[in-house]
Amino acid sequence: MFVVLIRTVVLYLFIIAGIRLLGKHQIGQLEPSELVLTLIIADLASVPMQDNGIPLLSGLIPIVVLLALSSIISVLCTKSIRFRALLCGRPSIVVENGRVVEEELRKNRLTLDELMEELRIQGYAGFQSIKFALLETNGQLSVLPFAADKPATAAQMGVAVQETGLPVVLISDGHLLEHNLKGTGHERGWLDKQLAAHGLHSPRQAFLLTVDEGGGTCCVPKKEGSR
Repeated sequence: MFVVLIRTVVLYLFIIAGIRLLGKHQIGQLEPSELVLTLIIADLASVPMQDNGIPLLSGLIPIVVLLALSSIISVLCTKSIRFRALLCGRPSIVVENGRVVEEELRKNRLTLDELMEELRIQGYAGFQSIKFALLETNGQLSVLPFAADKPATAAQMGVAVQETGLPVVLISDGHLLEHNLKGTGHERGWLDKQLAAHGLHSPRQAFLLTVDEGGGTCCVPKKEGSR
């Protein structure tokens, strides 16, 4: 039993390290080749986990080969447009100028109900306000509305706004992140004042506290039962 546990942990950590080496693109968006890679790796890893009679290297070596092959394919995709189109395909326009392109729906085996579901998820009740809707190579739907239907920006309205920058988390689930606090140039006294302004007396009472580059804070107190 202990041997099985060790083999499982080794394979698990090895696969995580290999996937991380492939980059965040592969983690967040699976192309067809990447989906095949994931399925094969899962199958290869499961056999050594269950059968102690199979050497661990028999599972690790094929996984290494597949990860290396995936890295080579990723490099080729960045270098060659033709290779990328052959392997991953091209985006398909399924809605154009407010009208559904039936040929593209049939080509991608996408039903009208599935298309309307994706549009509703993105906040569109119909096709009339859509200039283009593209089915991307990873299966996601990108929607580009007509210019008249786009939300007005502050620049278009002539309103001056202040850049807030990326918020930095100072307190997470009641835990004070000292490194982040020092990185923003603030001291503990400043933090105590921010907590007091929200009716809190200790970082443990805050579920979340962030500060942006303009000095603005956002505080979410913990619920009474969870303090």
